[in-house]
Amino acid sequence: MGIVFENVRDLDLRETLDCGQCFRWKASDDGGFEGVVQGRSARVRMENDKLILDGAEEADRAMWFDYFDLGLDYGAVKEELSAIHPTLAEAACYAPGIRILNQEPFEALISFIISQNNNIKRIAGIVDRLCEHFGERIGETLYAFPTAERLAALSPDDLAPIRAGFRHRYIIDAAQKVADGTVDLESLRTLPYDEAKARLMQITGVGVKVADCVLLYGLHRLDGFPLDVWMKRAMAVLFPGLEPSDFGRYAGIAQQYIFHYSRMHPNLVISDQ
Repeated sequence: MGIVFENVRDLDLRETLDCGQCFRWKASDDGGFEGVVQGRSARVRMENDKLILDGAEEADRAMWFDYFDLGLDYGAVKEELSAIHPTLAEAACYAPGIRILNQEPFEALISFIISQNNNIKRIAGIVDRLCEHFGERIGETLYAFPTAERLAALSPDDLAPIRAGFRHRYIIDAAQKVADGTVDLESLRTLPYDEAKARLMQITGVGVKVADCVLLYGLHRLDGFPLDVWMKRAMAVLFPGLEPSDFGRYAGIAQQYIFHYSRMHPNLVISDQ
C-alpha cells in the first residue's frame, strides 16, 4: 500500500517539513518522515524525482497532492520572485526545496496559538501531547489531531497534561469559536485578506503574527507574510524600503525563502544592527 508521485521538482522534505510551518512530522535516519495529515498516516520519502508515501491509500491521492502543493510550479514562482530583488533571488536559490503545505486549518490555528513564545521542539511536544490525549488513535502509535468539537467541550484545566501553560485558555476559546461557527475557517479562504485576519483575531490570544501564520499555512493564502522579530530585522537589513506587499501574490513563499536564508546567514542580519 502506498502512493508514488512522479516528476516532483522543487521539493526537499527536510526543508519543507522542518522549517517551522508544521509540527507533526518525525524524521528518520534515512531522510524519510512519518506523520499524520487529516487523520491519515504515511511515511514519506524522496527518491530522485519521486515522492513516495508508504502506507498511504490510493483513495487519498488527491489529498496528498494538495497537501504538498504539487499543483503549483515552484520553479516558475522562484523566477517571478527572483525578478523582484537580487537578494530574494539569492535566498530562493539557497533553499529551492521549500514548499508551503496545505494544512488542515483548525490544526494550523491551534498549532500557531501554541507556537507563541515557544521553540519548534517544544511546540511539537505540546502538539503531540494534545493529540495523544484528545485525538483519535490511528494504528498503534499515532493520533489524529483533535477536532474543534472535542476541544470545545473541555475546560482549560482539562488541558493540564499537555503543559501549554497560559495557552490553555486560548486553545479552548479557539475551539469554541470554531465549533459554534463564530469563526468559519473555510470562509477565510476567499475573504479579503485584512477581513480574514480580523475574523481570526476575534479569538483570544490570536494576534497579527498568529493570524498571518494561520492564513498562510492553514488556509494557503500565499500573499500572507508572517513577521516575527527576526523577520522584521531581516526585512530592515536585507530589503530596506520594501514592504511584504512588494513581493506580490507569492509573498508567503518569499517569506519562507527569506526566513531560511537569514537564519542560515545570521551575520548578514545582525551585522548592521
